[in-house]
Amino acid sequence: MSEWMTEYAMFLAQTLTLVLALGALILLLMKGRGDSGESVRLKIEELNTRQQKRVRRLRVAASEKGQRKALLKGFRKSDKARQKERVPEQRATIWVLDFHGDIKASGTSRLAQEISAILDVVEKDDEVVIRLESAGGLVHAYGLAAAQLDRLREAGVATRICVDKVAASGGYMMACCADRLQVAPFAVLGSIGVLAQLPNVHRLLKRNDIDMEIFTAGRYKRTLTVLGENTEEGREKFVEDLERTHELFKSFVAARRPQLSIDEVATGEIWYGCESLERKLADEVATSAAYLHGRLNDARVLMVQLETQKKLPQRLGLAVSRGIEGAAGRLLEVMDASRWLKR
Repeated sequence: MSEWMTEYAMFLAQTLTLVLALGALILLLMKGRGDSGESVRLKIEELNTRQQKRVRRLRVAASEKGQRKALLKGFRKSDKARQKERVPEQRATIWVLDFHGDIKASGTSRLAQEISAILDVVEKDDEVVIRLESAGGLVHAYGLAAAQLDRLREAGVATRICVDKVAASGGYMMACCADRLQVAPFAVLGSIGVLAQLPNVHRLLKRNDIDMEIFTAGRYKRTLTVLGENTEEGREKFVEDLERTHELFKSFVAARRPQLSIDEVATGEIWYGCESLERKLADEVATSAAYLHGRLNDARVLMVQLETQKKLPQRLGLAVSRGIEGAAGRLLEVMDASRWLKR
């Protein structure tokens, strides 16, 4: 019995050794393919085809069992007839992009690449639809994001921005770059203003006999500070900078939506979609889904998205290393057991 267990332990040890060697080889091969660990690919989905498949599935599900075979046969016959015609359809293309903005507008780089790709293929009657969702964020970040959308306008490409939830502050800065701005009934728009806030713990430090020295070259290099003592001059300059930024924001919006009474809406307030038409913040009230669904019959609707593909080591992540560590631990246990059985 002990001899059989010894042989079995040796077999397990050899098997685990082989698995570990193969795993190490795979990792080395994957590492040799590149150090970035990820690649980017352009994903394109035709919404017309997706909708057609869903409609057919629903029709089959709603039909009686005896009629389903004939229904499927009719679908195949229709597809074959369409292929035999081989007549190119003269339809416009609607290019659909998505932008979900955080405080840093982190998706700007991806949006810029998507727009660059579309500008090289867009035709005269095409339209670009951007489904936008953002509550705003850093001024310089959203200024760059809005500048990317301006590239479409400057190229003469018809642009429609659809806001289903929120486009406020920097988000509205982007939204006003469209030829047509469409909003859902309760989408949040506006907030054309500038906000800045910071704590100051100078008095706390002073009570504990802690000095904070700040040295600057330039009168307004530092206006307000968290740790040092703020002066009235510094506060006035800080507010002046905010007002200047606000004026730039107002000028940007007014240049792209001249129908606005900019001083009335640039108060930092927000309005819902159904209210925004009265103030000319938007052009129509409808959801993006309703608009795109209505265009499926007269245009090709293509959803374009750059997506990052992680390579195998990243996808496996810690699971690979933990798995190898666990296998190594079990191998050592088996080897210990094998040595013990030989005694």
